[in-house]
Order: sequence, then structure tokens, then C-alpha cells
Amino acid sequence: MTSSPFRGGIACKLALLRQLGEVARTSMTVINPNPFTTRPEIEGMFGVVTSTHWIASAIGMAVLEKGGNAFDAAVATAFTLQVVEPHLNGPAGDVPVILYDVRRGKPEVICGQGPAPAAATIARYRDLGLDMVPGTGLLAACVPGMFETWMLLLRDYGTMRLADVLTPAIAYAGNGHPLVERASATIATVEDLFRAHWPTSAAIYLPGGNVPSPGATFRNPALAATYARILKEAESAGADRVRQIERARESWSRGFVAEAIDRFCRTQDVMDVSGAAHRGLLTADDIAKWQPGVEAPLTYDYGRYTVCKAGVWSQGPVMLQQLALLKGFSLEGVDPCSPDFVHLQVECAKLAYADREKFYGDPDFVDVPIATLLSDSYNAERRKLVGRHASLELRPGSVEGFGALVKLRNEEGQRLAVGAMGAGEPTVGRLGQVRGDTVHFDIVDQVGNMVSSTPSGGWLQSSPVIPELGFCLGTRAQMFWLEEGHPAALAPGKRPRTTLSPTLAMRDGEPYLAWGSPGGDQQDQWTTQFFLRHVHAGMTLQEAIDAPAWHTEHFPISFWPRTARPGVLVVEGRLPNETIRELEGRGHVIEVGPEWSEGRLTAASRDGARRRAAANPRGMQAYAAGR
Repeated sequence: MTSSPFRGGIACKLALLRQLGEVARTSMTVINPNPFTTRPEIEGMFGVVTSTHWIASAIGMAVLEKGGNAFDAAVATAFTLQVVEPHLNGPAGDVPVILYDVRRGKPEVICGQGPAPAAATIARYRDLGLDMVPGTGLLAACVPGMFETWMLLLRDYGTMRLADVLTPAIAYAGNGHPLVERASATIATVEDLFRAHWPTSAAIYLPGGNVPSPGATFRNPALAATYARILKEAESAGADRVRQIERARESWSRGFVAEAIDRFCRTQDVMDVSGAAHRGLLTADDIAKWQPGVEAPLTYDYGRYTVCKAGVWSQGPVMLQQLALLKGFSLEGVDPCSPDFVHLQVECAKLAYADREKFYGDPDFVDVPIATLLSDSYNAERRKLVGRHASLELRPGSVEGFGALVKLRNEEGQRLAVGAMGAGEPTVGRLGQVRGDTVHFDIVDQVGNMVSSTPSGGWLQSSPVIPELGFCLGTRAQMFWLEEGHPAALAPGKRPRTTLSPTLAMRDGEPYLAWGSPGGDQQDQWTTQFFLRHVHAGMTLQEAIDAPAWHTEHFPISFWPRTARPGVLVVEGRLPNETIRELEGRGHVIEVGPEWSEGRLTAASRDGARRRAAANPRGMQAYAAGR
């Protein structure tokens, strides 16, 4: 895609110019040669790294400079993100990876989503008086998926030793790093919980008994010691790179890490969002039995592009279905800040997410009719539901013999029928009630290897820190339904339907673009908007990230307490006023948010010998690097 002076429409152009004009009037800056972006798009021929934190991007780029490939850089970036963004991901979280390895010549997906423990049955939770898996605490823990996934990527796709990719994270955990503002704010919101119920978390995240201020040097010596011990045990296996990696895996999944997790779950009564204290169900045996898997991506052809996503154990296919629906509309040249563009994308998203709720689940346990859900005939019928006015009902499709009734809740937790949805997305508020987020990175190296990944879970606010390890367990099991017969119902050994959703696209049969965003249920709304702006409006990667964005909260969120807000459309304040008025006239329930508040996208591309990357300016945290 060639760079142009913003072919993306006059409304978007004026909206961004207005906001950037305010910045220019209040600061002296280097002139940006492209007046429609906040920063230049990184471009070169050696390699690019872009992530949601500048330190992680620098570490990934340093690995490329030392001779590592994109996969080596990915592992180093990922371990660093665990340290510098502890409120957004942690060592015991989960991760999908989508990649293109030039040696193998095809896109692949690594599923790093760990399954439910063997003891996690619907009956077990019902016996505890629960009708939902709590959003915090030990009962929501699945098998941690991250460490084994990074070891697989390093062993089978990378070239470096474990020390090359793990040492930076150990250094930042032990010596400290500047704490970002949102991490400090997150700690402040759960301060009372830590003091009253989670003292092991307070010991790390309230140093000296206080909430660390933004920019303070923050250390996690227990985490540094854990990774240092894993590295020492790995190197005891001898000089062979693969043997070292295998020994590190043993330390994690069959050694001291798994033993500490098992002991903590068996002996600690932990307060969670249900208002009661519970012990965990995860065991060392659960951890020892699981390994990540490599599979082909699901794909959808959209013009000259083939978009690749993880399977129906993730929400990734909702982007593919949005494209299948949107393919029937003429978007070429439509202003991406116009009411028509916003309305069509949002209404198609509502239909795709409704099908997610009804049909998606772990394909090892349930049959999901994904071929039908992405077919032209099915989407031709679904497309007829897109009218001029906003839908206020959840309208999943019908595929005979598949799916389940979607049960919804309002803000008070009361069950509602489909079409009578209540309001309320969970935030940090009530004791232990949190909504986590995540991180993301995209990397392209000189030879053309590409990787996109969205690590998440194990947030500092998820559950108490395991003191011997310096990190806490994840809470992805909250995405299971405790409803027999639902495709996403809880079962031992089953993967929860994750929201994590990196993306890779081929163009004219060649690997071209890797991108993604944190944001839970919003991820595949923002990634779709980005793609449409890039493909149909001719925007560069940075322009497509910087343009005004939005999301709908119409469908049930994937996190506790599974509420929905019918018709609600949250837009950035930079969206043109005339667009907002027109959308309100079409029946959308508009909420205007801050001007730079929607999404944390990053993106990287390869175009012949050229490598390009861009990062989101929102939050002043994500950066791209390259040359």
C-alpha cells in the first residue's frame, strides 16, 4: 500500500488536523512530514519491532541487531512486557501467536491458551453456590500457557539461547524500571484489596506500604529470582541450546514453578469477586500434562488479501465474519469517519459477535460450524439484517444442530432474555472486581519472518502473588459458561474461548501485514477498523492507527459478570460532530469518550525489501523501532 497524503476522507482529515493543531499550539516539536499522523511511520530494510511498551520494543530491536531472528526478538519482547506492564500481562497468563516462517513458507498459529484444570467441573462450581466463574482469585485459573509457548517458539523457530532472550527481563525485574502511569493507577484501585485480603501482593506492589507513583523505579526481586533460577537450571543441562530450553521447560512445568503453584492453590483461601474465599483447583499434574499446539490459521479472502486468525477457541474469527459481511457493501473511497462507514462496521460487528456468543468453543470438545459462519450464502442472509437504523437486539444466526441459547445479565447480575440486555461493563470498583487488559507486539525481520502476538492474563489484579515466584495466576476461566450444553461451557481440560486475537494478512499470496491491539472484546473491532482504513482509504499504518476510532458494547462481554449494553456505541471525541449526530439519528446510543482513548494498536509490514511499523500514540506508551 503506497503512502499518500491521507486519501482517507475529508472528515477524518479534518478531525485529526484539529487535534494535532491543539498540540502544535502548545508545544515546540520537530515538524512531522506527514501532517495527518502523530509520529512518523518507521521504515527501513533491516527489521522492525513495535509493541505496547517502549522498553520492550527496544529489547526486541536489540535482539535483531545481535543477529537474532523475529522469533528470538518476540520471546525477548514478551518476557520484557511481563515485567514492564504487570497490570496487563504476567508469567502465568496465556497467549496466541500467529507467525510466518520463511523456511516453512506458510502462516501458522501457536495456541498458548491453557485449559481448565481436571477438577474444574460445572458441578464443582455449583456446589460452591456459584453460577459464574469468579473474575478474580484462584477458582478462575487455567493452566498457564505463556512460558511453554515462548519455549516452543524459541526452540522450533528461533536461533538464540535462553540467556539471550531472558536476561533483559531478569535485569528489569531485579534492577527496576519506570512504572507507567496506568500500572500505578491499577495498583491504587486494588490497594484496599491487597491490604485486607492479598498480603502477598501488597508485599510487592505496595513497596514501603505505599502505592508506587507513576515514573517510580519499580522492582520485583522475587520474579527476577524465579527467572534467574530457571536460567541457571537450564544452563546446567550443558551447552546445547535445545537441551537448555528443554531443561527450562522442566523447571517450569514439572519442577519448582509447578510445585509452588500447586502448593499455593491447595493451601490458600483467597478472597475473590464472589465475596467469599476459595482455594484453587489447578494442580502440578494439570501443568505437567499440557503443551501448546501448532495449527493452521483460519483464513478469509478479502480482495487481494488473505486474512489469517486463530481458531474458534479464540474470538479471532469474528473479524473474518465482519469482512464476510462487509464484502457485500461498497466501501472503496468511503470516508472512514463518515456515518455510513461507522454504521456498517458496527452493525456487522454486532452480527459477528452474536454468532461468537452462540457458536464458539474449544473445537476439541464441540463442533463449531465455522465453514458455514464464513460462507458467502450464510453471510448474504445475515447481511440483510443490516439496515439504516441501529439494531438494539442480539441477533445470532441459525445453523441447524449447532449453538446454544445465549443467556445474558444486566448490571445487577440478573438474567435476561436475548434482546433485553442490561448495562454495565466491569471495571475496577467493587472489592476484587476488575477488568484486565493485555499487551501486543508485531515484528518483521530482514529475511521476512513475521510474528504477531497478544499476551495477556496473570495481571497483578488477577489473584494474589505466589510469594516464592513473584507472580500470580491468570483468570481466563471466567470466560467459561456454567451452562451444560453451551459450546463454551466449562469442562476439565477444555480451553476457554479467549478474546486474544493477533492478526496476519497475506497480500497477493505473499506475507504482508501483522497487527493487533489489547482491549478484550474490542480487539476485533479495532483491528477490523484499522484494516478497512488501510485497504479502502489508502491510509499508511500510522494514519490508520491515529484515525478516530470507536467500539460497540452491544453484545455480552467475555469477562465477569458477562453484561451487555444494547445499542451502545462509544466513540472518540475526535469523531466529527456531524457523524455523531447522524449516528444518533440512526438509533445508536452514543457515548463520547476522550479524544485519544480507543485502542492500543500496533502494526508491522513487509513490502518487498521494505519493512514498516507503527504504534499507537494513545497512552504515550507504545513505540515502534526499526531501520
